[in-house]
Amino acid sequence: MKRSFDLIVLGAGSGGLAAAKRAASYGASVAIVEGDLVGGTCVIRGCVPKKLLVCGSSLVENISYASSYGLDFENFKINSEILLSNLRSEVQRLNKLHEEFLLKANVELVKGWGEFKNSNCIVVKNRKNGEILDELYGEKILIAVGSRPKIPSIEGSYLGWTSDDMFLLENLPAKITIVGAGYIACEFACILQGLGVEVTQLVRGESLLRGFDLELSSALLEAMKNKGIKLKFGESISSIKGKSGSLVIRTTSDQELDSNGVLFATGREPFLEGLHLEESGVEIKNNKIKVDNENKTNVTNIFAIGDVTNRINLTPVAIDEGRSFADRIYGESNRTVNYNLVPHAVFSQPEIASVGLTEEEANQSIGKDNVEVYRSKFRPLSKSIPKKGAKCILKLIVDKNNNKIVGCHMLGDNASEIIQMASIPLLLGAKKTDFDNTMALHPTIAEEFVTMR
Repeated sequence: MKRSFDLIVLGAGSGGLAAAKRAASYGASVAIVEGDLVGGTCVIRGCVPKKLLVCGSSLVENISYASSYGLDFENFKINSEILLSNLRSEVQRLNKLHEEFLLKANVELVKGWGEFKNSNCIVVKNRKNGEILDELYGEKILIAVGSRPKIPSIEGSYLGWTSDDMFLLENLPAKITIVGAGYIACEFACILQGLGVEVTQLVRGESLLRGFDLELSSALLEAMKNKGIKLKFGESISSIKGKSGSLVIRTTSDQELDSNGVLFATGREPFLEGLHLEESGVEIKNNKIKVDNENKTNVTNIFAIGDVTNRINLTPVAIDEGRSFADRIYGESNRTVNYNLVPHAVFSQPEIASVGLTEEEANQSIGKDNVEVYRSKFRPLSKSIPKKGAKCILKLIVDKNNNKIVGCHMLGDNASEIIQMASIPLLLGAKKTDFDNTMALHPTIAEEFVTMR
């Protein structure tokens, strides 16, 4: 017998959890279907465990400066087995916590993989053996199944890892080859190098971090080289041979590399496999679910949020989409998500964070003659004694027509924390004079944003 709900949510990631709990708070009966751990990519195999690895890697870098401060850590060692084990324990704790949050919110968690039988019916299965575990009827259905890493179609690709696999390793390899130029590739390159792994990064194009401010991404490139990361541009992998832990990589320029592991960090794609969307009538365009500004699909009772729509694939965006969906459908709000001024960060070492237009985007959209760029470049106090490490770069992009700040960018310690707060005045339409009239907090890195002249 079918069980009926006001709302069925497919996927217990950040967006799905936010939508389910908010809808239930309005009195809706809600079921959320998940075949994996609760928490989604961000909590289970993305932002959170990755940031924990960043913390470990950064700690190693800070210890390397210890002698400048009179501390002796000469014989310290890294035990990656302990680090990875502790990381998985934390992920399990968070999974359990999110399950408890659902219980408290009166949301029913249905464990298994959901697929459409029709536009109102979801069949929940065990994908290993095909057993039908449940059948649910939903007045409305929200698709929030997220995305998954892309794997290139090359010989031996099955021997490589994706970012999902990195958190399941028992030990880190001695030598790794990373393929990609985006934030995941750069973050893992810095993490692993900091934890003692020999890193080679293959970049198909000629630069890193497309879409980020060019000056900052170029500075990160130099910092990564100075750390000992080997970057090879105009290169990709054509084949992988060997066995796990002992690989021979052939590049597109016919070079041969030996490596203990290969990480494919070549982008992500909506996780549509197994949903049987053809049974629902939901329209797919360019391998993503097509939605309007209220996250409606072409089927009146079916909605989609987060990475499966492939718009801005960030956790806070998915969360806001989920909450605004529930507010509109079950509350008394007509609020939609504001996709302007979404802050971005790369948790490399050093960090990069940005909000608003890059210098290149401003020159193109406003006109170079109408753009004023303010910048500050300096060695932070944390590195003034050891005299090592990358310098900080802070940038403000200003529209000279109205003195309005249209972009704020930073490379350096705590960049993500600083840019998060800088997002607020930009959203409120702050002008350069507003920053100038703000009292500085000294001695800090962030004070440079209000003292630039």
